[in-house]
Amino acid sequence: MPETKKYYETVFILSTKLGDDGIAAAIQKFKDLINANGTIENVDEWGKRRLAYPINKEEEGYYTLISFTSSPAFTAELDRVYNITDGVLRSLIVSAQKPEKPKKVEAPKPEVKPETKPEAKPETKPEQKAETKTEEKPEAKPETEPQKEA
Repeated sequence: MPETKKYYETVFILSTKLGDDGIAAAIQKFKDLINANGTIENVDEWGKRRLAYPINKEEEGYYTLISFTSSPAFTAELDRVYNITDGVLRSLIVSAQKPEKPKKVEAPKPEVKPETKPEAKPETKPEQKAETKTEEKPEAKPETEPQKEA
C-alpha cells in the first residue's frame, strides 16, 4: 500500500541565547530533517519577537514556520527531536489544508453610462434671501394641571 502524504505546518520558538549562528544551525538542522522525510513547501522565518509570557525566564524568542508534506508517522519523530534539542522553547505541529494558489480573475470592465447633467437649480440672490421671512408660530401655553380638591 502506498504511503500517504499529508500537509503539515510546524512552528517552533528558539531561544535567543543560542546567538545568530546557533539559531541558523538549529533551523538548518530541522530543515534537513524534514527534507529527508518529506518535502518542504515554504519556510517563513518570523524572526525575534517578544514572548507573551516568560518561558524558562526568557522574554524573547526566534520564531520559524515551516510548511511541509510528509507521512503522518514522521510528525512524531519531528516532535521527539524538538523535545530533545537544546534551545527549543516551544514547538507545534499541525495538520493543515494545502493552500490553493489564487487563480487570476479578470476584473469586470465598468459599464460606461451616458453622462447626465444635473438639473440647474435657480440661484437665489442674497437680496432675495433677506426678504424671505420665516413664519412665526404662536407660543404654546403650558397646560396647567387640574387642582385636586382636598
